[in-house]
Amino acid sequence: MPRRVIVVLLDSLNRHMLGAYGGREFATPHLDAFARRAVKFEKHYAGSLPCIPARHDLLCGALDFLWKPWGSIELWEHALTTYLRRQSIVTMLISDHPHLFASGGENYHTDFYAWEYERGHENDPWKTRPDPSWIGAPTSFRAYADWGYDRSRGYFRGEEDFPGPRTMAAAARWIDDHAAHHDRFLLFVDEFDPHEPFDTPEPYASMYDETWEGAHLIWPPYAVAALKRGVLTERQGRQVRASYGGKLTMIDRWFGNVIAAIDRQALWDDTAVIVCTDHGHYLGEKDTWGKPPSPVYEPLGHIPLMIAWPGVAPGTSAALTTNVDIFATLADIFSITPEHRTHGRSLVPVVTGAQPGVRDYALSGIWGREVHLIDDTHKYVRAPEGPNAPLSMWSNRWSSLALHHAVPGYRFPVPDDRATLDRMPGSRIPVIRQPFREGDLLPYWAAGRFTGNYLFNLRNDPGEDENLASSRAERDVADKMRTAMQEVDAPGDQFERLGLA
Repeated sequence: MPRRVIVVLLDSLNRHMLGAYGGREFATPHLDAFARRAVKFEKHYAGSLPCIPARHDLLCGALDFLWKPWGSIELWEHALTTYLRRQSIVTMLISDHPHLFASGGENYHTDFYAWEYERGHENDPWKTRPDPSWIGAPTSFRAYADWGYDRSRGYFRGEEDFPGPRTMAAAARWIDDHAAHHDRFLLFVDEFDPHEPFDTPEPYASMYDETWEGAHLIWPPYAVAALKRGVLTERQGRQVRASYGGKLTMIDRWFGNVIAAIDRQALWDDTAVIVCTDHGHYLGEKDTWGKPPSPVYEPLGHIPLMIAWPGVAPGTSAALTTNVDIFATLADIFSITPEHRTHGRSLVPVVTGAQPGVRDYALSGIWGREVHLIDDTHKYVRAPEGPNAPLSMWSNRWSSLALHHAVPGYRFPVPDDRATLDRMPGSRIPVIRQPFREGDLLPYWAAGRFTGNYLFNLRNDPGEDENLASSRAERDVADKMRTAMQEVDAPGDQFERLGLA
């Protein structure tokens, strides 16, 4: 078993755009080289989406999209780092992810032994005024004006000043300066690139769209049918996609520095290295952009996972896996038995070749949206049968995604006199349960209309073009979804709103 682990999470990393997974549009030579020394998982899926719910999957091991939309580690659970601290195992977080240090994500870093936060990405309120020598960052496709990135952007003088490169450089330094001093450790590199803004210096900014004139389009719209509705033109769409590609290639280069540091310190013999992501990002697939309210199609939910394991030859695994399984794998490596209810399966027997898989199906989704079930053949997308109700939220740390910059005046719904005390599965700690009814203001991620159920045979239809819902096959897979939800003790109102009661 490895004695040390390095996890590199690249946010919004599109599986289908990596050379290792068949992508040819953008250059990712360092990630591709890593894949050639790792076990590459072909059927890895996001569990809870988006950013912070996915971190909850990874650090707490429990799917939370059936209970809450976005929020901190709760009173009834502990992050993996808490258990490692009890064993005096060093844990280090290096990140430029602003949501980990804002409302709704503010306590994921606190149980790491140490952490380093590289400032200035996305909406990080790093600087209170712009650099007067800089005219400002490109600002397309934003319906809001006060966004912290514009104030920070002028302080990035060269490529090495951007948050992503700084984060990867800090990770490489930590490996060089600290790794040899610790017999056991977990280094968690939570890198926000290639998440938007897709802002890069040259040569990356023009690398995949040399004929574009004017400011580069670094902020993608969050929209379904964006071209059809005129949210952006086809030409603008190509530019947004190219800007993502430039950032992907830039962070790939700096990821190479982390691998070089592992080489210098000769860590491969006793260190597992895991490269993963939280979710993908739509860049025009099905005319969808960003992460808008919609079913979780393959570009968003089917994600890369690569694990380099001491003594294990590189290869490919067809095992169906999801992000809570990464938590279970880390717990297995460090002999951790969580005290709270978790939902993952350790991937150690898969990586070592002891068995071909650990699960027959996986659940995925965004709170208040469709619930997805993926098995060996199908993806089933179940929408509310009628109104998006009943729907409840469970939390003792009442917070969510900070939206005061993006949506001025938005106020997160707070508990009211309908709230009761309830219990989470596997816990005796009372928790606030807030029910929502039709017409209530819902947390942000439950917004948007629904377009019905979908059933796709992913083996025959990887592009998800033929909807098999309403066929005889839907009844069987709906029964499987009901069973999967029962196995995680999903709330009763989830079964009711989906018509699965």
